[in-house]
Amino acid sequence: MVAGMSLMDRLERRFGRFSFPGFLRYYALFHLMVYAIQLIRPDIGELLDFDREKILAGEVWRMVTFLFASAGNLMVQPLLGAVLLFFLMRIMMIVSDALEEEWGVFKTSLFHYFAIAGLLAGNFLMPVAIAYSGFIIYGSAFFAFATLFPRVVWHLMLVFPVEVRFIAMFKAFFLVLTILGDPRLVPFLLLGYGNYLLWVVVPMWKSRAGTRGQKVFAKKLKKGFNEDEEPFHKCALCHRNDVMDPEREFRVGSDGREYCDLCLEEDENAGKQQGASGG
Repeated sequence: MVAGMSLMDRLERRFGRFSFPGFLRYYALFHLMVYAIQLIRPDIGELLDFDREKILAGEVWRMVTFLFASAGNLMVQPLLGAVLLFFLMRIMMIVSDALEEEWGVFKTSLFHYFAIAGLLAGNFLMPVAIAYSGFIIYGSAFFAFATLFPRVVWHLMLVFPVEVRFIAMFKAFFLVLTILGDPRLVPFLLLGYGNYLLWVVVPMWKSRAGTRGQKVFAKKLKKGFNEDEEPFHKCALCHRNDVMDPEREFRVGSDGREYCDLCLEEDENAGKQQGASGG
Protein backbone atom coordinates (compact mmCIF):
# COMPACT_ATOMS: atom_id res chain seq x y z
CA MET A 1 0.00 0.00 0.00
CA VAL A 2 2.76 2.44 0.93
CA ALA A 3 4.65 1.62 -2.27
CA GLY A 4 1.72 2.87 -4.34
CA MET A 5 1.40 6.16 -2.48
CA SER A 6 2.36 9.43 -4.13
CA LEU A 7 5.08 11.67 -2.74
CA MET A 8 2.46 14.09 -1.40
CA ASP A 9 0.66 11.25 0.40
CA ARG A 10 3.89 10.10 2.00
CA LEU A 11 4.71 13.65 3.09
CA GLU A 12 1.25 14.03 4.58
CA ARG A 13 1.59 10.79 6.55
CA ARG A 14 4.84 12.05 8.02
CA PHE A 15 4.26 15.80 8.37
CA GLY A 16 0.47 16.11 8.30
CA ARG A 17 0.47 17.58 11.80
CA PHE A 18 1.97 20.77 10.36
CA SER A 19 -1.13 21.43 8.24
CA PHE A 20 -2.72 24.83 8.78
CA PRO A 21 -6.45 24.81 7.92
CA GLY A 22 -7.54 28.19 6.58
CA PHE A 23 -3.95 29.50 6.40
CA LEU A 24 -4.77 32.10 3.76
CA ARG A 25 -7.77 33.33 5.75
CA TYR A 26 -5.64 34.00 8.83
CA TYR A 27 -2.87 35.45 6.70
CA ALA A 28 -5.26 38.03 5.22
CA LEU A 29 -6.77 38.82 8.63
CA PHE A 30 -3.31 39.35 10.11
CA HIS A 31 -2.41 41.58 7.18
CA LEU A 32 -5.49 43.70 7.91
CA MET A 33 -4.62 43.85 11.61
CA VAL A 34 -1.05 45.01 10.92
CA TYR A 35 -2.43 47.66 8.58
CA ALA A 36 -4.69 48.95 11.37
CA ILE A 37 -1.72 49.08 13.77
CA GLN A 38 0.34 51.02 11.24
CA LEU A 39 -2.46 53.56 10.89
CA ILE A 40 -1.90 54.35 14.57
CA ARG A 41 1.88 53.86 14.61
CA PRO A 42 3.28 54.46 11.09
CA ASP A 43 6.84 54.15 12.38
CA ILE A 44 6.30 50.53 13.36
CA GLY A 45 6.77 49.55 9.73
CA GLU A 46 10.50 50.14 10.14
CA LEU A 47 10.58 47.36 12.74
CA LEU A 48 8.74 44.96 10.45
CA ASP A 49 10.42 45.44 7.06
CA PHE A 50 12.88 42.94 5.64
CA ASP A 51 16.46 44.05 6.30
CA ARG A 52 19.16 41.49 5.63
CA GLU A 53 21.84 43.17 7.74
CA LYS A 54 19.56 43.59 10.74
CA ILE A 55 18.29 40.01 10.44
CA LEU A 56 21.85 38.71 10.46
CA ALA A 57 22.52 40.97 13.45
CA GLY A 58 19.77 39.22 15.43
CA GLU A 59 16.43 40.81 14.47
CA VAL A 60 15.11 37.50 13.19
CA TRP A 61 11.44 38.47 13.59
CA ARG A 62 11.78 40.41 10.33
CA MET A 63 11.87 37.06 8.49
CA VAL A 64 8.16 36.77 9.29
CA THR A 65 6.93 40.33 9.77
CA PHE A 66 8.17 41.49 6.35
CA LEU A 67 5.23 39.59 4.88
CA PHE A 68 2.83 42.07 6.49
CA ALA A 69 4.93 45.24 6.68
CA SER A 70 4.04 46.16 3.10
CA ALA A 71 0.49 46.91 4.25
CA GLY A 72 1.80 50.25 5.47
CA ASN A 73 2.46 51.33 1.88
CA LEU A 74 -1.29 51.58 1.39
CA MET A 75 -1.56 54.35 3.97
CA VAL A 76 -1.10 57.06 1.35
CA GLN A 77 -4.89 56.76 1.01
CA PRO A 78 -5.92 55.17 4.34
CA LEU A 79 -9.61 54.74 3.54
CA LEU A 80 -8.96 53.35 0.06
CA GLY A 81 -6.27 51.06 1.48
CA ALA A 82 -8.67 49.72 4.09
CA VAL A 83 -11.35 49.07 1.44
CA LEU A 84 -8.87 47.29 -0.83
CA LEU A 85 -7.62 45.10 1.99
CA PHE A 86 -11.17 44.29 3.04
CA PHE A 87 -12.11 43.10 -0.46
CA LEU A 88 -8.79 41.28 -0.75
CA MET A 89 -9.57 39.48 2.49
CA ARG A 90 -13.02 38.45 1.24
CA ILE A 91 -11.59 37.18 -2.06
CA MET A 92 -8.81 35.24 -0.34
CA MET A 93 -11.35 33.50 1.89
CA ILE A 94 -13.06 32.19 -1.24
CA VAL A 95 -9.72 31.20 -2.77
CA SER A 96 -8.59 29.53 0.46
CA ASP A 97 -11.71 27.38 0.74
CA ALA A 98 -11.59 26.41 -2.94
CA LEU A 99 -7.93 25.35 -2.87
CA GLU A 100 -8.37 23.32 0.30
CA GLU A 101 -11.43 21.64 -1.19
CA GLU A 102 -9.50 20.79 -4.35
CA TRP A 103 -6.12 19.82 -2.87
CA GLY A 104 -6.78 19.08 0.78
CA VAL A 105 -5.50 21.04 3.77
CA PHE A 106 -1.99 19.58 3.82
CA LYS A 107 -1.16 20.18 0.17
CA THR A 108 -2.63 23.70 0.31
CA SER A 109 -0.65 24.50 3.46
CA LEU A 110 2.52 23.24 1.82
CA PHE A 111 1.73 25.43 -1.19
CA HIS A 112 1.71 28.54 1.03
CA TYR A 113 4.76 27.48 3.05
CA PHE A 114 6.72 27.03 -0.15
CA ALA A 115 5.72 30.53 -1.27
CA ILE A 116 6.98 32.02 2.01
CA ALA A 117 10.26 30.12 1.68
CA GLY A 118 10.63 31.42 -1.88
CA LEU A 119 10.04 35.02 -0.80
CA LEU A 120 12.58 34.68 2.00
CA ALA A 121 15.17 33.27 -0.37
CA GLY A 122 14.41 35.93 -2.96
CA ASN A 123 14.78 38.81 -0.52
CA PHE A 124 18.05 37.42 0.79
CA LEU A 125 19.40 37.09 -2.76
CA MET A 126 18.29 40.50 -4.04
CA PRO A 127 20.56 43.51 -3.44
CA VAL A 128 17.67 45.31 -1.73
CA ALA A 129 14.44 43.98 -0.22
CA ILE A 130 11.45 43.96 -2.56
CA ALA A 131 8.50 46.05 -1.40
CA TYR A 132 5.07 44.39 -1.24
CA SER A 133 6.68 40.93 -1.04
CA GLY A 134 3.90 39.65 1.16
CA PHE A 135 1.26 40.29 -1.50
CA ILE A 136 2.84 37.67 -3.76
CA ILE A 137 1.31 35.06 -1.42
CA TYR A 138 -2.08 36.29 -2.60
CA GLY A 139 -0.92 36.44 -6.20
CA SER A 140 0.25 32.83 -6.37
CA ALA A 141 -2.92 31.60 -4.65
CA PHE A 142 -5.09 33.61 -7.03
CA PHE A 143 -3.29 32.25 -10.11
CA ALA A 144 -3.76 28.72 -8.76
CA PHE A 145 -7.47 29.35 -8.22
CA ALA A 146 -7.90 30.92 -11.67
CA THR A 147 -6.13 27.99 -13.34
CA LEU A 148 -8.15 25.35 -11.50
CA PHE A 149 -11.49 27.18 -11.78
CA PRO A 150 -11.12 29.44 -14.85
CA ARG A 151 -14.83 29.90 -15.56
CA VAL A 152 -15.89 31.00 -12.10
CA VAL A 153 -17.59 34.41 -12.39
CA TRP A 154 -16.72 37.26 -10.04
CA HIS A 155 -18.50 40.61 -9.97
CA LEU A 156 -16.04 43.50 -10.19
CA MET A 157 -17.13 46.45 -8.08
CA LEU A 158 -20.02 44.17 -7.06
CA VAL A 159 -21.61 44.86 -10.48
CA PHE A 160 -19.67 43.68 -13.55
CA PRO A 161 -19.56 39.88 -14.06
CA VAL A 162 -16.16 38.66 -15.26
CA GLU A 163 -14.76 35.15 -15.49
CA VAL A 164 -11.80 34.79 -13.17
CA ARG A 165 -9.51 33.62 -15.98
CA PHE A 166 -9.72 37.07 -17.59
CA ILE A 167 -8.78 38.75 -14.33
CA ALA A 168 -5.79 36.40 -14.12
CA MET A 169 -4.76 37.28 -17.67
CA PHE A 170 -4.95 40.97 -16.80
CA LYS A 171 -2.79 40.41 -13.72
CA ALA A 172 -0.33 38.30 -15.71
CA PHE A 173 -0.07 41.09 -18.29
CA PHE A 174 1.03 43.57 -15.62
CA LEU A 175 3.43 40.99 -14.23
CA VAL A 176 5.06 40.77 -17.65
CA LEU A 177 5.25 44.57 -17.81
CA THR A 178 6.96 44.55 -14.41
CA ILE A 179 9.55 42.08 -15.69
CA LEU A 180 10.12 44.08 -18.86
CA GLY A 181 10.58 47.20 -16.75
CA ASP A 182 13.19 45.54 -14.54
CA PRO A 183 14.46 42.12 -15.77
CA ARG A 184 16.52 41.81 -12.57
CA LEU A 185 13.29 40.86 -10.81
CA VAL A 186 12.99 37.59 -12.77
CA PRO A 187 14.85 35.40 -10.20
CA PHE A 188 12.84 36.91 -7.36
CA LEU A 189 9.51 36.39 -9.11
CA LEU A 190 10.42 32.84 -10.06
CA LEU A 191 11.07 32.11 -6.40
CA GLY A 192 7.96 33.98 -5.27
CA TYR A 193 5.70 32.20 -7.75
CA GLY A 194 7.61 28.93 -7.64
CA ASN A 195 4.81 27.27 -5.68
CA TYR A 196 2.35 28.05 -8.48
CA LEU A 197 4.76 26.67 -11.07
CA LEU A 198 5.33 23.43 -9.12
CA TRP A 199 1.80 22.86 -7.82
CA VAL A 200 -0.18 23.88 -10.91
CA VAL A 201 1.84 24.53 -14.09
CA VAL A 202 4.07 21.43 -14.00
CA PRO A 203 1.22 18.95 -13.23
CA MET A 204 -0.94 20.60 -15.91
CA TRP A 205 1.89 20.30 -18.44
CA LYS A 206 2.42 16.65 -17.53
CA SER A 207 -1.30 15.97 -17.84
CA ARG A 208 -1.47 17.51 -21.28
CA ALA A 209 1.69 15.69 -22.36
CA GLY A 210 0.09 12.44 -21.20
CA THR A 211 -3.07 13.22 -23.14
CA ARG A 212 -1.06 13.91 -26.28
CA GLY A 213 0.79 10.64 -25.73
CA GLN A 214 -2.49 8.76 -25.49
CA LYS A 215 -3.68 10.29 -28.77
CA VAL A 216 -0.45 9.30 -30.50
CA PHE A 217 -0.81 5.79 -29.07
CA ALA A 218 -4.38 5.57 -30.36
CA LYS A 219 -3.25 6.62 -33.82
CA LYS A 220 -0.57 3.96 -33.76
CA LEU A 221 -3.20 1.39 -32.85
CA LYS A 222 -5.16 2.32 -35.92
CA LYS A 223 -2.14 2.23 -38.19
CA GLY A 224 -0.21 -0.56 -36.52
CA PHE A 225 2.64 0.02 -34.07
CA ASN A 226 5.30 -0.20 -36.76
CA GLU A 227 4.32 1.62 -39.91
CA ASP A 228 7.29 0.11 -41.77
CA GLU A 229 6.26 -3.44 -40.89
CA GLU A 230 3.56 -4.84 -43.19
CA PRO A 231 1.03 -7.12 -41.44
CA PHE A 232 0.85 -10.71 -42.66
CA HIS A 233 -2.70 -11.27 -41.35
CA LYS A 234 -5.54 -8.76 -41.35
CA CYS A 235 -9.19 -9.19 -40.36
CA ALA A 236 -11.64 -8.26 -43.10
CA LEU A 237 -14.22 -6.99 -40.54
CA CYS A 238 -12.48 -5.17 -37.68
CA HIS A 239 -9.16 -4.60 -39.52
CA ARG A 240 -7.06 -5.95 -36.66
CA ASN A 241 -3.74 -7.29 -37.82
CA ASP A 242 -0.90 -9.35 -36.40
CA VAL A 243 1.30 -6.24 -35.99
CA MET A 244 -1.31 -4.29 -34.08
CA ASP A 245 -2.49 -7.26 -32.03
CA PRO A 246 0.01 -10.14 -32.16
CA GLU A 247 -2.04 -12.27 -29.70
CA ARG A 248 -4.99 -12.61 -32.10
CA GLU A 249 -5.48 -15.70 -34.26
CA PHE A 250 -6.52 -15.33 -37.88
CA ARG A 251 -8.34 -17.88 -40.06
CA VAL A 252 -9.64 -17.91 -43.61
CA GLY A 253 -13.42 -18.02 -43.88
CA SER A 254 -15.60 -19.85 -46.37
CA ASP A 255 -15.62 -16.73 -48.55
CA GLY A 256 -11.85 -16.83 -48.87
CA ARG A 257 -11.35 -13.71 -46.73
CA GLU A 258 -9.32 -13.65 -43.50
CA TYR A 259 -10.96 -13.04 -40.12
CA CYS A 260 -9.65 -12.76 -36.55
CA ASP A 261 -10.83 -15.19 -33.88
CA LEU A 262 -12.94 -12.51 -32.15
CA CYS A 263 -14.98 -11.75 -35.26
CA LEU A 264 -15.35 -15.44 -36.04
CA GLU A 265 -16.57 -16.10 -32.50
CA GLU A 266 -19.10 -13.28 -32.73
CA ASP A 267 -20.28 -14.62 -36.10
CA GLU A 268 -20.67 -18.13 -34.70
CA ASN A 269 -22.64 -16.86 -31.68
CA ALA A 270 -24.91 -14.86 -33.95
CA GLY A 271 -25.52 -17.98 -36.08
CA LYS A 272 -26.42 -20.02 -33.00
CA GLN A 273 -28.88 -17.37 -31.83
CA GLN A 274 -30.55 -17.28 -35.24
CA GLY A 275 -30.76 -21.09 -35.28
CA ALA A 276 -32.33 -21.13 -31.83
CA SER A 277 -34.90 -18.51 -32.75
CA GLY A 278 -35.69 -20.31 -36.01
CA GLY A 279 -36.23 -23.61 -34.20
